[in-house]
Amino acid sequence: MTSCKPPPTCIDASPTPDANDSRMSAIPYEANLTPVGPPPLCAKIAAALREAVCAAQRTAATPPREGADPAPRWTLKRLALFVRERFGRRCCRETIRAALHRRTLSWKKAKKLLGRADPERRQAFVEQLQDVLAGAQRDRHLVVYVDEAHIHQDADLGYGWAKRGERFWVASSSPGLSARVSFYGLYLYNEGQVRLWPFPRANGEHTIAVLQRLRAAFPDEALIVLWDGAPYHRAKAVREAATTLNITLMPLPGYSPDLMPVEALWHWLREDVTYHHCHASAEDLARRVGDFEARLNQDPLAIADRLWVKDCLDPEEEKLRFSI
Repeated sequence: MTSCKPPPTCIDASPTPDANDSRMSAIPYEANLTPVGPPPLCAKIAAALREAVCAAQRTAATPPREGADPAPRWTLKRLALFVRERFGRRCCRETIRAALHRRTLSWKKAKKLLGRADPERRQAFVEQLQDVLAGAQRDRHLVVYVDEAHIHQDADLGYGWAKRGERFWVASSSPGLSARVSFYGLYLYNEGQVRLWPFPRANGEHTIAVLQRLRAAFPDEALIVLWDGAPYHRAKAVREAATTLNITLMPLPGYSPDLMPVEALWHWLREDVTYHHCHASAEDLARRVGDFEARLNQDPLAIADRLWVKDCLDPEEEKLRFSI
């Protein structure tokens, strides 16, 4: 059994520069470093690693079946064990990592694919949306995306810089799950502005209040509101209120949060407001969210970039969906 060879090293393969040779000064030092030695794993083992990872990726993207076991979640530790059991080679994790990088693989966070979304309805919606956005760009109407989120007073935990060797503690008063504020988030597409309106909860009554407040802010504009299929959005009283206020409602297709740009606003809010900070009261949380809104609205270009509106679909991604 052969032992695992160390990763290739780099040596300076360039000739000794002459002080009078101006050509050498124009060549970056990094360009003179030449990899020496074979890859740490042979082509057969590297190919097997790539196939194992790609097979697991394909399996993860297929519809779930009763009784079917999922593919392994390949970590460096598990892949090292895979190489040991199949090929009798002992390899460190860095050797596995180098082999995966050579085979154009990378470590990334998975993204959930909502297979129950209907590709045909999504395509029909996107085609309609393209016309709506074109009209908004010609100031024929105002396009407003509306979504809701429950923001808790307790701290959200995320990554941050801290002293090496010390745990990164975040103080919490352990507020209960009911210690939260429901926010209606509005993205004013034409204006490149956002609104974050707090309410005790999201329901039909408060949704009507949001529509009334929106109409009061734009009394003479044609308004098109896009939102998801939440039960209170589909309530008869809400639809009648929208008709009375002369607001056109355009519901998103089911299981399609990727078509709602306000989802990115919630992630942005948590990063800036609730990460690593527990709020003492609902009023304090609402105050900081208001400051966050005011700060964002000073830079419409940043809002438009972060809250990118998806107006086309990836055919390869849509093939993976299974509407039932």
